[in-house]
Amino acid sequence: MKFRVIATAAVCTCVAMPAFAHHSFSMFDHDKNITMTGTVKELEWTNPHAWLDIVATDEKSGKAVQWSFEMGGVGQIAQQGWKPDSVKPGDKISVVMHPLKDGSHGGQYVSATLPDGRAFKNNQDNRANNNVIQ
Repeated sequence: MKFRVIATAAVCTCVAMPAFAHHSFSMFDHDKNITMTGTVKELEWTNPHAWLDIVATDEKSGKAVQWSFEMGGVGQIAQQGWKPDSVKPGDKISVVMHPLKDGSHGGQYVSATLPDGRAFKNNQDNRANNNVIQ
């Protein structure tokens, strides 16, 4: 009987651990959608979250700045049409994101559009764009 209790507790702990490890998205300002236009540096096709890194011109300094956008897991973004080779370094891209609240160069990916018209949209986020940065 003790073995069953210990085994059940061990299984429950293993199943619950990933939920504890997942982080909050409270660092993003979900009341703002900002559009950034730049060039792809890298699409990191990884779990638990894929990342899209682009280089865009900073409005204030005029210098090239890297921006990183946290996406969903590869299964989620694949449902939006993303593939590991959807973009490559140097491709032009326009990304809609929820910016980081601390003003850092990053945000939570909402959607993306390529010059050829291909568009990828996070269907879980239906907010309209309210800021554009190019």
